[in-house]
Amino acid sequence: MDNFVSFFIAATIILFFLFTHLRRLKRRDAEAVVAAEKGKIISHGPQSQHPKIDGNLCIGCASCTLVCPEGDVLAMFGGKAVIINGYKCIGHSLCMEACPVGAITMVMADPSVNGDTPILTPKHETTVKNMFIVGELGGLALIKNAINQGRDCIDHIATRLAASGVSRNNSDVHDVVIVGAGPAGVSASLRAIEKKLKYITVDEGEIGGTVAKYPRQKLVMTSPVEFPMYGKFKKWELSKEELLKFWDQVLRRADFKVFQGEKVSDIQKAEDDTFVVHTSKNQYRTRYVVLALGKGGSPRKLGVKGEGLPKVMYRLIEADHYINKKILVIGGGDSAVEAAMGLAAQVGNTVTLSYRQANFSRLKDRNVKRLEECERKGKLKVIFNSNPVEFTDESAMLEVGGATQKLANDFVWIFAGGDPPTAFLKKIGVGFNSKNLTLEGSSEAKAAKKSSLELVGA
Repeated sequence: MDNFVSFFIAATIILFFLFTHLRRLKRRDAEAVVAAEKGKIISHGPQSQHPKIDGNLCIGCASCTLVCPEGDVLAMFGGKAVIINGYKCIGHSLCMEACPVGAITMVMADPSVNGDTPILTPKHETTVKNMFIVGELGGLALIKNAINQGRDCIDHIATRLAASGVSRNNSDVHDVVIVGAGPAGVSASLRAIEKKLKYITVDEGEIGGTVAKYPRQKLVMTSPVEFPMYGKFKKWELSKEELLKFWDQVLRRADFKVFQGEKVSDIQKAEDDTFVVHTSKNQYRTRYVVLALGKGGSPRKLGVKGEGLPKVMYRLIEADHYINKKILVIGGGDSAVEAAMGLAAQVGNTVTLSYRQANFSRLKDRNVKRLEECERKGKLKVIFNSNPVEFTDESAMLEVGGATQKLANDFVWIFAGGDPPTAFLKKIGVGFNSKNLTLEGSSEAKAAKKSSLELVGA
């Protein structure tokens, strides 16, 4: 009898814990489904690459979910890995490398979702023969990807030049003109030097592109990368300052031919199949063009009264130049949040972050945690559901819940994104989708649309 009672009690305890565990698993799976659906709805953000998981190969080891630096891009559901926040993926590929069975590949998003992504071949050629796009403008947001693409693109151009047998003695025609001196453009330039190509690089701004405008100490790379002529950067984490220090070394090279302050206004095809690149200061003839323009474009303005005041800015270069100031930062993305936290860390600053939505939805996990800590310590204040209505020399007015709040203010930073160079690309003939596709030239260019669909597994 005693044995039966003991068995009954033990069985009851085991069943209780089993039932509790199953309920926990069911709840977690339900949460994963909701998150996955949310990811499907909002995953068509500025990034265009994401992991593709073969459910037939996945063994449910969860290795991929543990290595992602961006946090909850992936989760386990029903014993398999699933994408729950695809928009957070910026292409580290660590999940793919960690998968022991090769169930994960990195793919491009459907062009119908990202209509602002130009059609490219696997060699990065556009629908215009001998014109290439590398870096963020092609859909890959990660700096490491941009560096690799810039290098690989020049390799392809050098191979094509060698196979063409064309005479390269004409001093008036360059082998390649590289537009943009960000990570992809610098990498392409160094490879062009290495391959002994006749090249120039033009940029409307400063060397470093968007990286030069990041807040101080922002991590710009989280895995090793290899630069042409300089070898591999072995550090796993590289800050903005470390990368710009390298840019400065490149800029001092006698064979680094960069023309700064030259905005490209047009690119036209000549009768001999070369290009004529028109800039704000000059024009250049070239056999190949590599566009490394980035995706941010010109800063987007809000149209708010007083926005033209000198105190209103769109990029934060050095946060430590601002101390003992009353500052308003407008925006809800990582750039806005990082700038606000950087300014809040300076002596005596009072920082307010204004965002038009009810909550943040696209922040990196590490920024969410840092922001919560900053708020808890009283370093900055976040006002949701708010919109700026006017800036004056001494104040900033926000509309919050139908009422206007007046903030004493010295400086305003607006992070509302930028107008991408889509119109310019269409002007020079680059195709974006089947509705505006104009194929010309090589068989690779003609296969561009097919390749873009193959990349997403269509």
